[in-house]
Amino acid sequence: MRKCRFFCSMNMKKLLLIVLGISLLCLVVYKVKPVKHTVTALVTEPKFINEDSLTIVSRVNVPVGYERIEYPDGSFEEYLRNYKLKPYGSKIINYDGTEYFWQYGHIGILEIPVPENGLQQCADALIRIRSEYLWENDRKEEIGFNFTSGHHCAWKQYAEGYRPKIDGNKVSFHKIALPDDSKANFYRYLNLVYTYAGTLSLYHELPRVENAKDLKLGDMLIKGGSPGHIVMICDEAVNSDGEKVYLLFQGNTPAQNIHLVKNLEEPSMSPWYTLEKDRVIPVSNYTFQSSKFVRFK
Repeated sequence: MRKCRFFCSMNMKKLLLIVLGISLLCLVVYKVKPVKHTVTALVTEPKFINEDSLTIVSRVNVPVGYERIEYPDGSFEEYLRNYKLKPYGSKIINYDGTEYFWQYGHIGILEIPVPENGLQQCADALIRIRSEYLWENDRKEEIGFNFTSGHHCAWKQYAEGYRPKIDGNKVSFHKIALPDDSKANFYRYLNLVYTYAGTLSLYHELPRVENAKDLKLGDMLIKGGSPGHIVMICDEAVNSDGEKVYLLFQGNTPAQNIHLVKNLEEPSMSPWYTLEKDRVIPVSNYTFQSSKFVRFK
């Protein structure tokens, strides 16, 4: 009996050592990617980053030999470039107040609220930024987006009291509410758009940019679908040979802070990107397998 207990005890110790070894191996494998990106971030970020700055244009310096492309004051391009940022090091927060699990892919958080309803995801975030620009520049009549069904939903119509009646892919609009052109009603309108529009509707609705050399501030890299993804160019610079580099920001799923992304594939250039049509382009924690570009009208 003693021998039996001795061998049983030995076998149990071996089993525990094996389990411990496997657990440690899993921990190491799980931690490799975040550690790698943390080290990369520490090494590369100071090259172009001004940590004390609170706008996109002042947060990121251009590479040597490049200069920013100028746009008129009041343009959408200048609006994006001068968008306000939270203090450097701010974390990405989800709509429910929790921290997003991946904090290694950004160098700035835009000063724009995240609704608690969880609707403001990747395409929605860019729809909001475009809509707020038009609102603030007294171009409200231009605010309008297609639902995935193809039906157009305009802010002007919504403000007059028209609401959609949706039956599958059939959509009709009926005047059932009192006119209301308030900012609060504007955000109710955006929530409606978030619900029935997305990357797929934007991909089919918006003009394509077929030649990557024609890309400019405000254009978007898009994969239309369910799921799909979309990011927006928020700054650009060019060198004497006409070669361009770009900064990108994105919303995400779950709904969360819009953030200025690093270039994890080319850390020596991060956060600047070079963009080409039909190319594989990794952006933070998403990879566009065949890059396509669209532009707001």
